[in-house]
Amino acid sequence: QVQLVESGGGLVQPGGSLRLSCVASGFNLDSYVIGWFRQAPGKEREGVSCISRSGASSYYADSVKGRFTISRDNAKNTAYLQMSSLKPEDTAVYYCAAEQRRSITTIQAMCVRGLKDYWGKGTLVTVSS
Repeated sequence: QVQLVESGGGLVQPGGSLRLSCVASGFNLDSYVIGWFRQAPGKEREGVSCISRSGASSYYADSVKGRFTISRDNAKNTAYLQMSSLKPEDTAVYYCAAEQRRSITTIQAMCVRGLKDYWGKGTLVTVSS
């Protein structure tokens, strides 16, 4: 069964940290661009960060630049999002997604429009005191 499963969400105080994980099953993640997206209540989905197949290229939304770090471990078929200096406005459901890169489209462009092939069901991150 092909799926992406996120974990690591929870309740954290402002200024705290969390690490999200995204495990792929049923396919090899090393052939895919991976991204993290979030959606807060009443807001549109936002592309938080994406990373190329090798990990050499990445994109971050301005809202998380310098605070979040995306990474991947292809041997473990897993991607991560390390989140630090969390703010209440980071509260959202976080989703991971994957897409095979079929053109010269940039990682940034793919992240802004959303990845197309596979999506997880999401994990809730709540930042509150």
